[in-house]
Amino acid sequence: MSKFAGPLRLGVNIDHVATLRNARGGDIPDPLRAAQLAERAGADGITAHLREDRRHIRDDDIDRLIDGIGIPLNFEMAATREMQTIALRHKPHAVCIVPEKREERTTEGGLDVARDENKLADFIAPLREAGCRVSIFIAADERQIAAAHRIGAEVIELHTGAYCDAHAEGRLEDRDRELDALRKMSAHAHALGLEVHAGHGLTYETVKPVAAFPEVMELNIGHFLIGESVFRGLEPAIAEMRRLIDESRA
Repeated sequence: MSKFAGPLRLGVNIDHVATLRNARGGDIPDPLRAAQLAERAGADGITAHLREDRRHIRDDDIDRLIDGIGIPLNFEMAATREMQTIALRHKPHAVCIVPEKREERTTEGGLDVARDENKLADFIAPLREAGCRVSIFIAADERQIAAAHRIGAEVIELHTGAYCDAHAEGRLEDRDRELDALRKMSAHAHALGLEVHAGHGLTYETVKPVAAFPEVMELNIGHFLIGESVFRGLEPAIAEMRRLIDESRA
């Protein structure tokens, strides 16, 4: 298999547009409008995480996104029967299975696929049969990658949070170690035939080293872009991320 798998896609996560809306109630700002602006700004896909507690994205947001955007929807969800039922009803382009705890502010780490291998294999089988591309959100760990491969996942998304946190906190040795792990595990997963994505915590400062990995096919970025849009506007914020990603690939 060729190491150079193709151009790098940018997925924009719109969860925190819904967080802002829900802080006051009502319908403003509208996550669908954000998704449409992201599409216009050069995003290749939209990511939305429907959590069990509906703290940001709501069921009707998924309904409207399915009908209202012209780029693929990446439906993030926990491995629960409720979420499986919703995914099978909508049949989004992609389903990304993520860990979820009610007390966390955001997704804190990767899924422990190796621990729940048989359960997850049974869980994703109907999703694959329905035509959804199934992704598993995991740490850059060889054991987890091997388990994701065994259960039949087509895609892994590597958690970049530890790398980004180390950079933000000035822990340069830790940052470089985490980046090296991401680099090695991207190559390892690609060699197994898995499509490699990455995301969590990426910013203008941290995106280019990850985007330069030739095995990575997609980056999913949300919170930073929504925060930056307060100052730049959403379309310019996404366009700048698009520029940095394309520059790093060139």
